[in-house]
Amino acid sequence: MKIAANIAGGLLGLAFIAFALMFFLDLMPKQPKPVAGSPAALFMGAFVPTHYLTFVKVCELIGGILVAIPFTRNFGLLVLGPILVNILAFHVFIVGMASVLDPVLIFLCLLAVFLLWTARKNFSALRN
Repeated sequence: MKIAANIAGGLLGLAFIAFALMFFLDLMPKQPKPVAGSPAALFMGAFVPTHYLTFVKVCELIGGILVAIPFTRNFGLLVLGPILVNILAFHVFIVGMASVLDPVLIFLCLLAVFLLWTARKNFSALRN
């Protein structure tokens, strides 16, 4: 189980490091702009000019590095957890339920849930 957790942590960390570096190095694939006035356009219209997206990407980079290292994995999960929840909420409430079936999103969520399950004893102290 420890080997599987290390592989899952490495994959999850690598994914978030890659997504953050793609943003900082301007390697993001050009997506069609959302329709003006749509919820997605308004959401990104608030995120990008205020540099809040940059803050989120810095947190993704730090969380990805922490999750990839077995000793700091649990702290990395605490950093990446809210980011994953917000990504899911964006897809459910703003883009639409059909985008929740994105295989990359499902894979990242499954990796995070698996890592949380394997470290559940370490997180039990947080409930008090």
